[in-house]
Amino acid sequence: MQLKSALKRVIGEIGLVKPILEIHNIAKNFGGLQALKGINLNVDKTERLGLIGPNGSGKTTLINVISGVLRCDKGKVIFEGTDITHLSPHKITRLGVARTFQIPKPFTSMRVLENVTIPLLFVHGSSVHNYEDIALSLLKLVGIESKAYFPTSQLTQIELRKLELARALATKPKLLLLDEVGAGLTAAEIDELITFLKKLNNEGLTIIMVEHVMRAIFQFCERVVVLNFGEVISDGTPKEISSDPKVVSIYLGQ
Repeated sequence: MQLKSALKRVIGEIGLVKPILEIHNIAKNFGGLQALKGINLNVDKTERLGLIGPNGSGKTTLINVISGVLRCDKGKVIFEGTDITHLSPHKITRLGVARTFQIPKPFTSMRVLENVTIPLLFVHGSSVHNYEDIALSLLKLVGIESKAYFPTSQLTQIELRKLELARALATKPKLLLLDEVGAGLTAAEIDELITFLKKLNNEGLTIIMVEHVMRAIFQFCERVVVLNFGEVISDGTPKEISSDPKVVSIYLGQ
């Protein structure tokens, strides 16, 4: 894993491969609070990147800026060579960036299956003729196909998180942003989730995982970026960041 990460860094530095995502000097303020302070970050195609840090460090704010939910006050976000900094979330989604939310946000008046068919039709339109079959296959993929015709209100919190993932995958993303998808899962469920995400990654999906569950981060991520008070304080392999005195003091040692 360390060799693979090192090779990617060298290849990126000499310009042989363009990153799928480039974040240039991103800043975001909320009144007098500076949530992001000039973040610079590149993410390579098919990379498995972890984003960690204490509560309030800016992780979700950064995900919101990348996905267009929030507008940054300064800087640029480049996806596959296209400046998406000022695009709306639905346009960014159509370009190939999908995300999940910390708190699942399903269409509560719809059935589970309909919650997956909506993003399918939104991104792919009338060109998708077998959309219900595709939606059912996605629900099977995340393990809740038996609830396909249930009202969304009857799902448990864990099932809602799985539905969030299925909805994101329905857009056929190139970059998937996961915001605490492992919260509330058992160790066995996390292992199952990681196996599933690695399969998606092996098929070419780039994944950024925002997570407090260190088991998930260390099992899944090739590289980890640590934020604190809106700044990057460490960037390296899981082994490197776990032995970084700053990270241990501020976050891992809590």
